[in-house]
Amino acid sequence: MQPIDQNTTHEVPSRLPPRAVARTLRLLSFNIQIGIRTERFRQYLTHGWKHLLPDERRQDNLDLIADLVADYDVVALQEVDAGSLRSGFMNQAAYLADQAGFPYWYSQCNRDLGILAQHGNAVLTRVEPQRIQDHKLPGMIPGRGAILIQLGTGEDALAVVIVHLSHGPRAQDQQLGYVRRLVQRFRHVVVLGDMNIRAARLMEHRQIKLAGLRPLSWTHQTYPSWKPSVGIDHVLVSSEIAVKQFRVLDSRLSDHLPIEIEIEVPYSADRAA
Repeated sequence: MQPIDQNTTHEVPSRLPPRAVARTLRLLSFNIQIGIRTERFRQYLTHGWKHLLPDERRQDNLDLIADLVADYDVVALQEVDAGSLRSGFMNQAAYLADQAGFPYWYSQCNRDLGILAQHGNAVLTRVEPQRIQDHKLPGMIPGRGAILIQLGTGEDALAVVIVHLSHGPRAQDQQLGYVRRLVQRFRHVVVLGDMNIRAARLMEHRQIKLAGLRPLSWTHQTYPSWKPSVGIDHVLVSSEIAVKQFRVLDSRLSDHLPIEIEIEVPYSADRAA
């Protein structure tokens, strides 16, 4: 686990200039399943080889994902490959940033299986971040992480945290406790990602209440994408965040559906672009 105040920063210029950010910020959270489109439960078995070996159709699906994310200011991605055999040794975050015209991106590798898999989270942003922090989340089984990006400075700075939590309640409690400590110095906070927690339990989670965060919905459903029946992808916001829009997109490019959120940004974050 990295220290809570350790910074890791990475940025790559794109072919297009940053877009001017208005007084709202549009964010998207999407578990892209390393670019694999899944349309039936049986495909977890019949298409399981795609998690280990390259597939030419993955590239077409990534291009569709790039088209989808291009409309947003900040994109939180989970289950991204940072460059291994299965992705054709392509850093998928770098590819999506280039294709969708994002000037800044960061890729976090949480499970380094060498040539076989480089599994983790990523963020794409049109707003220049003041800081990017890479955190390894606690748990008996390693491989979960969080990315914190800070937009703007001072008391109006906006903290955006991308997470992909474990499945077990004990590990989830530890991980959400870590996130709570991570954001405690910020007034304006958005936490988003695949949390593997059903909304009803998340609404009452002790760590969420201690952090002063609130889930935006307890009725939305994001999984499985072809017949959504549970909501395990979530957005949490602090009390001072004004939310203009929250919705689940019917975009079946993965086994999860993406979530869109539009917020009013604090002044300093607004001026960061």
